[in-house]
Amino acid sequence: MVRELQRRWTPVRIGIAAGVLLVAGSGAAPAFAVDPADLESRVTVEGVRAHLEAFQAIADGNDGNRAAGTSGYEASGAYVEAVLREAGYEPQRQTFEATVQTIDEYALAIDGITFTDDEDEDGAPGPLGLPMEYTPSTPAAGLTDVALVAPATANGCNAGEWGGVDATGKIAVVSRGVCSFTEKSIAAGAAGAVAILVYNSEPGVLSGTLGEQTPDLIPSVGILQSQGQTLVAAMAAGTVTADLQLQQTLSVIETFNIIADTPTGAAENTVMLGAHLDSVPEGAGINDNGSGSAAILETAVQLAASGDLANRVRFAWWGAEEIGLLGSANYVAELTEEQAGEIVTYLNFDMVASPNYVISVYDADQSTYEAPVDVPDGSIQTEAAFTDYFDAIGQPWIDTAFDARSDYDAFISAGIPASGLFTGADEVKTAEQAALFGGTVGEIHDPNYHTPADDITNVNDEALGIMLGAIAHVTAELANDVTSITGVVPPVEPSPEPTASPAPTVTGAPAALAESGGEPAMVWMAGAGLLTGIGAMTLVAVRRRGSVRTE
Repeated sequence: MVRELQRRWTPVRIGIAAGVLLVAGSGAAPAFAVDPADLESRVTVEGVRAHLEAFQAIADGNDGNRAAGTSGYEASGAYVEAVLREAGYEPQRQTFEATVQTIDEYALAIDGITFTDDEDEDGAPGPLGLPMEYTPSTPAAGLTDVALVAPATANGCNAGEWGGVDATGKIAVVSRGVCSFTEKSIAAGAAGAVAILVYNSEPGVLSGTLGEQTPDLIPSVGILQSQGQTLVAAMAAGTVTADLQLQQTLSVIETFNIIADTPTGAAENTVMLGAHLDSVPEGAGINDNGSGSAAILETAVQLAASGDLANRVRFAWWGAEEIGLLGSANYVAELTEEQAGEIVTYLNFDMVASPNYVISVYDADQSTYEAPVDVPDGSIQTEAAFTDYFDAIGQPWIDTAFDARSDYDAFISAGIPASGLFTGADEVKTAEQAALFGGTVGEIHDPNYHTPADDITNVNDEALGIMLGAIAHVTAELANDVTSITGVVPPVEPSPEPTASPAPTVTGAPAALAESGGEPAMVWMAGAGLLTGIGAMTLVAVRRRGSVRTE
């Protein structure tokens, strides 16, 4: 799919000629300042665990999960809304439709080969492979005694890589990598294959998605790297056949996002935090992603008790992330150009308490991983807000890729800056990572990822505490000042007389800079007037370039 992304115009720094004055370096505090250290001290593991216990109780009472379209998800949403209202917010639901797939029957067997890999680490061999999201079905009778075939190039991304290979009526076996699962499925189908097995390019379970179901796809299954290597070796020695039965159904559900804004703060400087609220159908999803949802919920509660803000902070709990990042994609798609321009940056928190954790930050500067889109201006500075915090407290951290696996994807694809935090999912911990963070080498970061065992016992308090400190600290810093991201030096305003600040009560949509006593344009004009006598003021406008992404 090709998407044309929004173009965004953003004012950047004020330069002062003759008798230079650097407003940003004046040391003046914002009119409404939140102490980052204070907010950090109040967003605690205990507070977040209380929300996680509530999510667990909800799952326990609703068929063991909180998946989109279920009573468990509805109850999770109602809980988040109740907590927000108690803190003084007016949460809003954004409803949308989502297509949900149910795997009714699945079995894969390779003739003459028995696999003993314990995929779910329960002490017994698990099923061979996982059907990909939005895979089509096999014929009702299944596929029996069908020969396996590999492309000329292992990734099998296009017709050229299938050139000279007779795949007609066979099951393709290809490696993960280079192109999307969808492209692999389409290319294998075009070459004549009747199904495809994609083996992982690294250790760990391969849980893939095709994005949507289209007529040119063929039944698609992800298998382990070791299983794929065994099959490729066996195929090199002679014919290998397999049996595959895969039956699925699609249904359309209505689900929702929850959005809540702080009642004060400049609307044109909106700082946005998001986490997906839904679990997979297999379990309660307490780390994935109760942890991120609870973390930003407690941050919202404590921020509300911090008094008036200089910049608006928006919190979002996304629906239907587990079936294709649908909630965040729907939200971004419905933004007007003006609304998108108000979002200074988006902070994503998806899994922040993994048992075998790493402390990682989304790699906006691409120092380790190349991003799949042009990374929007401001993202590098957003990443730096987190990494500077970790560096200041002596906490090791590593990069994690913008690999389109979480809700930041819609934002960076639309030209909105983003970064965020992640403690790992199905990636295997390396020796280098263990040296930095401890844990078990050779085990995935969350051994219970997408399984029924992702419950309240699947939370690493140490990892959670580290991440909560960063979330609270950076949120407070950006609620005070977004100059480091926008490049716009705010006007100097006098500090108000100190008063006790009760938890804010929402009385309606917050007006931009309402608490400063004037409209944004008037405030800037006043600031410009103050600077005119010192030297010439130049306001330079640059465009945050959009880009085109092909998936």
